[in-house]
Amino acid sequence: MQKFVIQGGRRLEGDIVVQGAKNSALPILAAAFLCKGESVLENCPKLSDVYAACRILSSVGCRCEMQGHTVIVRAEPSGKAAIPESLMQEMRSSIIFLGAMLGRLGTCTLGYPGGCELGPRPIDLHLEALRRMGVQIREENGILMCTTPRGLHGARVHLQFPSVGATENILLAAVLAKGDTIISNAAREPEILDLARYLQHCGAKIEGAGSSTIRVQGVKQLTGCTYRIMPDRIVTATWLACAAITGGALQLLHTDAASLEGILDVLEQMNCQCSRDVSSLCINAGKPLKAVRYLKTMPYPGFPTDAQAIVMAVLCKAGGTSVIEETIFENRFRHVDALVRMGADIHVAGRVAVVHGVKQLCGAQVSATDLRGGAALLTAGLGAEGETVLTEISHIDRGYDSPETVLRSVGAKIERR
Repeated sequence: MQKFVIQGGRRLEGDIVVQGAKNSALPILAAAFLCKGESVLENCPKLSDVYAACRILSSVGCRCEMQGHTVIVRAEPSGKAAIPESLMQEMRSSIIFLGAMLGRLGTCTLGYPGGCELGPRPIDLHLEALRRMGVQIREENGILMCTTPRGLHGARVHLQFPSVGATENILLAAVLAKGDTIISNAAREPEILDLARYLQHCGAKIEGAGSSTIRVQGVKQLTGCTYRIMPDRIVTATWLACAAITGGALQLLHTDAASLEGILDVLEQMNCQCSRDVSSLCINAGKPLKAVRYLKTMPYPGFPTDAQAIVMAVLCKAGGTSVIEETIFENRFRHVDALVRMGADIHVAGRVAVVHGVKQLCGAQVSATDLRGGAALLTAGLGAEGETVLTEISHIDRGYDSPETVLRSVGAKIERR
């Protein structure tokens, strides 16, 4: 079992090139299954979730090769219509392969997704939308068997919640379906726009991606292309948080500042100085941190749930009291006990956490319980006095490409053992 050993209290300073976005790479990898010929996906991060997606592609008949940060996918003419349950269990977002397989093959057999235990992430929205598009779904012993006896067709789909995963699955199914699909109350996250842009490069007809209404006109064929994955806004937020908690100064390169305004606003409320241009961000956290009175996670463009735990770690050292309300996932406070072990003063009631800032965090032995909670403990360890030993770091490897190397390059003292 691997772990991070962190000697905290060191100010971070320097430049970081931000990795490609996990939450963009995974649906685009699924989309490559729809395409004739070869897709070359650049700026793809080296993550365990990306490797899991490549194993799924290989299992359904694709040739999948990773060269550095480029993944090459070639979908063979005869794809397989079933994903082994063991592969589905490797990550929560594996359900995105459902739309792609139905779009290309018209049939699919798979299990329920696995991954971090953040509470229920129901796929009812996905399944109901696909039923509207002509999919018949039968479940036996936790296995979903999906068919399209009369073919996949376009439909009007209104999402009761702007689910990112459901929006992605509908897009993946709709691009090769017969007729037009209109998705209302669609998710607006930048990663949705990135997926749509890739599909458009491959020949799909999509309008409105990035807005709450997306229109898709089905086409007969998609052809693979070369495409560059967008930068990861949550990884960017993590490095900003690491600078804030250590009183550091970082310049983040090859990022997308426009997608981070909600996070930057919170950091500025905390007394950090942030400046940005189109593809870079600078943060200077030389002043004492201040609490944020109220922070509520919301679908994009609101404050992202994926950044909640990371920002909470910084608020542990901010003067005053902060209140955080989590509205997306019910188990997003699993990192709190470990932060308290490090000296934080946090009280949780249901989906609300009250954080009273303390002068100092202390190193401790803690375990990551999920991806973003693990990143929060990594952040806290950098800002704590003494040594922090962080175990179960396989969760962190799902979303961060060699984080110890990145952090050492800007002055952190951290080892993977």
